[in-house]
Amino acid sequence: MATDSFPASRPAPLRMIGLIGGMSWESTLPYYRHINEVVRRDCGGLHSARLLLYSVDFADIEAMQQAGDWEAAGEALADAARALQAGGADFLVLCTNTMHRVAGAIEAATPLRLLHIADPTAEALASLDVRKVGLLGTRFTMEQPFYRERLEARGFEVIVPDAQDRADVHRIIYEELCVGVLHEASRQRYREVIAGLVAQGAGAVVLGCTEIALLVGAEDASVPLLDTALLHAEAAALRSLDL
Repeated sequence: MATDSFPASRPAPLRMIGLIGGMSWESTLPYYRHINEVVRRDCGGLHSARLLLYSVDFADIEAMQQAGDWEAAGEALADAARALQAGGADFLVLCTNTMHRVAGAIEAATPLRLLHIADPTAEALASLDVRKVGLLGTRFTMEQPFYRERLEARGFEVIVPDAQDRADVHRIIYEELCVGVLHEASRQRYREVIAGLVAQGAGAVVLGCTEIALLVGAEDASVPLLDTALLHAEAAALRSLDL
């Protein structure tokens, strides 16, 4: 088969990406797609990503979240990390915002670097030259300090919605987005919550749950919305290329 129609290839991916996904699988799919799109964009030809995916049963993880058993959740994801290391992964990517609550357990499980989702998010925020940002996500991400403090350490003031708005954002994630359900009424509710954050001075809003971008996009806000899943996937692809 002739291949002269393909663009010239550049160096192939150097590092094997180890993805810990399934939380939910609805938002793990965009990771796989976007990582491969970046590799194709930057390498050309027929290149695609070198990666391994360990997809957990989210029902088990969600039960641990609801029970507040973060130690057990951390150990479950540490097991996934060890399996990816054994499979040849060179670094780890946790395809979820909320479960970075247990990033320490994952990092302690292997010598592999964990590419933290908040870091490419902070870099994208820095490029926007904003200081006050809104944060949406599960109630764990919005109410616990693990994510907010990582952004604050980079100099950002982080605000979250009020209690009722947080409850609605959380409910829509688990009852709808994680099972692939998209309702126009929920999109409108998110628009209202985002507008409330903008009214409080947010110059950008972090979509701090990898499912949220399945529902809302740039057209739903008057300020930039940062899709953490795509930012994270882009950073993973570039690291695999040693860029």
